[in-house]
Amino acid sequence: MEFRGIVAYNPRMTGFAAIIVAGGQGLRAGTARPKQWETLLGRRVIDWSVAAFMQHSGLKELIVVLDDPAVVDGFPETAKLVRGGGNRTESVRAGLAAVTLPAEAPVLIHDAARPGLDAATIEALLEALDSHDAAAPSLPVSDALKKRDNGLLVTVPRDRLHRVQTPQAFRLGTIRSALSDTATSFVDDLEAIEAQGGSVALVSGSLRLHKITYKEDFDVLSRLLSPLNSVPRVGKGFDVHAFEPGDHVTLCGVRIPHTAKLQGHSDADAAWHALTDAILGAAALGDIGDHFPPSDPRWKDADSAIFLKEAIRLAEEAGYRLTSCDITIICEAPKVKPHREAMRSSTASLTCLPLDAVSVKATTTEGLGFTGRREGIAAEAVAVLVPLA
Repeated sequence: MEFRGIVAYNPRMTGFAAIIVAGGQGLRAGTARPKQWETLLGRRVIDWSVAAFMQHSGLKELIVVLDDPAVVDGFPETAKLVRGGGNRTESVRAGLAAVTLPAEAPVLIHDAARPGLDAATIEALLEALDSHDAAAPSLPVSDALKKRDNGLLVTVPRDRLHRVQTPQAFRLGTIRSALSDTATSFVDDLEAIEAQGGSVALVSGSLRLHKITYKEDFDVLSRLLSPLNSVPRVGKGFDVHAFEPGDHVTLCGVRIPHTAKLQGHSDADAAWHALTDAILGAAALGDIGDHFPPSDPRWKDADSAIFLKEAIRLAEEAGYRLTSCDITIICEAPKVKPHREAMRSSTASLTCLPLDAVSVKATTTEGLGFTGRREGIAAEAVAVLVPLA
């Protein structure tokens, strides 16, 4: 089997397909009906995953694989309902056959019994496909592992073991080829890629992706997915830079022609500086000066994208991810409105947010103050962060 290797991918341009495998009886869960149809915090278990995929701007096709599509309703009109096979691998093949995207398009294959899917996991998987044949979320093994060997208890080393979750991501053509032998079944879809010698990336998994197997798992996920465990954090940032001689200003990474430029140790992108401060503030991590002091020569003329990416990384390291932001630019000139959509797009791309989660606005001070006197530009930003798990 020949693997494609590195393939450039932009989910907002190309799009991806998602397959939710929802067949089987789930007898170990001890519920009156299959676990994927049971209610969890007011909606069916499967509907949590359907909503996570449908809310992602890159989704082009959603396939739901069922035992009998004719007797199940409540799905979006755009979803394709497909009859599954006798085992999981056969059901995945049926789902793959229903995808109409090109062979290079990504496809994410997910178990309906893992309701805690979020946009950050989807983004991480899509990004990992740029340089790997497959990707999956995983968690480290934290418990001690033992096995019985001739009546004795033996410790199993855990340093190279992984708890692999779903969704698992592939190029459509790659996974179709890996599963082409209809006589073979696999524990999961990654195993088919492993058998062919393909490269697999493991991205950070989440406790929220816990799989419902037993009845007590409903209680576990009710606690993990409860809104009380997802209280957002809000941060506000402010920045100001004076004008100096030049021919452009940089705002949200976009170069805007002007009769002056902004003075600063870095590229003086006041908008992204304010957003960086807002993210750090929401995570209670200090401010931009703490992490990138202007006295440090490393940041001389630095691209403010570096600061913003680092703030996002620090917030994630602290257990939070950015979900939306709102930037307000305060100046008399240059005119921001003609460049606003480019600024939104640039910010969305850098932060891995959907475009509708990024707001950029502009206002003036009606000729009052230093911005009214055209001495510089100010910017405010608000960032919303939520816990990773």
